[in-house]
Amino acid sequence: METDRRTFVKTTAGLTLAAAGLVPGCATAPTRLDRIGVQLYTVRRGMAEDFDGTLSRIATIGYREVEFAGYFDREPATVRAVLDAAGLAAPSAHVGYETLQEGWAQTIETATTVGHSYLVCPSLPGSVRESLDGYREAAAVFNRAGEQARAAGIQFGFHNHAVEFEPLDGQVPYDLLLAETDPQLVTYQLDLFWAARAGGDPLEYFAAHPGRFSSVHVKDMDGTPERRMVDVGAGVMDFAAMFAQRERAGIRHFFVEHDNPTDAFASVRASYEHLAQLTF
Repeated sequence: METDRRTFVKTTAGLTLAAAGLVPGCATAPTRLDRIGVQLYTVRRGMAEDFDGTLSRIATIGYREVEFAGYFDREPATVRAVLDAAGLAAPSAHVGYETLQEGWAQTIETATTVGHSYLVCPSLPGSVRESLDGYREAAAVFNRAGEQARAAGIQFGFHNHAVEFEPLDGQVPYDLLLAETDPQLVTYQLDLFWAARAGGDPLEYFAAHPGRFSSVHVKDMDGTPERRMVDVGAGVMDFAAMFAQRERAGIRHFFVEHDNPTDAFASVRASYEHLAQLTF
C-alpha cells in the first residue's frame, strides 16, 4: 500500500502547532523526552561480539533504557548485573510467538529476574497471517499469554510490521487484533515507521484507541518513493506531533530502532542526539 504523505503531514500539522503553543487556547510549555530507549536489535552484531561493552557504549551515548531481542546465551542474573553496572534499565524484551504457547512460564520468570515490565511479541508467523481466522487465533493466544503475564506483574504486548495494516478480506488485521484483545491483558507497541509506510496513521490510532499503546518504536522514513528507513531526524516522520499525544496514547517508553544501519553505533548516536533536542 502507498502511504499518502501529504495527508499524513496535513493531519499532523495542526497537532505540531498545538504542541508548540501556536494555536490560540492551546499554549503549553514545550517538553522533551525524559528517557530515551533503544531496541538492541539495532546493535545486534555488537551484542554478539561484546555484550557488556555494547551496553556500556549505549549508556555512554545517553540512553537510559534498552529493549532486548535475545540475551546472547547470558543467564538472566548476569544480564541484570551488566545492566546495573551500565546504569541501564530494561523495561521490555521481545519474545517469539512460539514462546507464548510453549515455555511461557519460564520466559516470564526470566523477565522478572532481568527486570522487564513488558514482554512483546515482535511478529506473527506467516501461517497466522494468511487469514483473518489466523489473526483471531493469535488474539486468543495473546489474551491467554497476557493473563498469565499479568499474574506475575508483567504486561504482554504486540509489535507490528507493515503487513498488519494491509487489508485482508476487507478488514485491516491490526484493527481486528485491537478489537479482539482485552485492553487489560494486551498492550501494543506501535512501530511508527511500519505503520506509516503501510498507510496507517499513528495519530488516528492514538485517538481511536486511547491508552492502548504503552511504547513505540521510533524509526524515520525518507521522502523518496522507496520510503526507506533512515536514522531518526533524517527523514519526514513528524515525531513531535506524535509524541505530543503520548498521554492520550498511553506511551511510556520510546525505543529507537533501525533494522539495518550501515554503522549501528553511528545510527543510534545520531538518533539519540535528535530526540534529546526534540521539543513537542
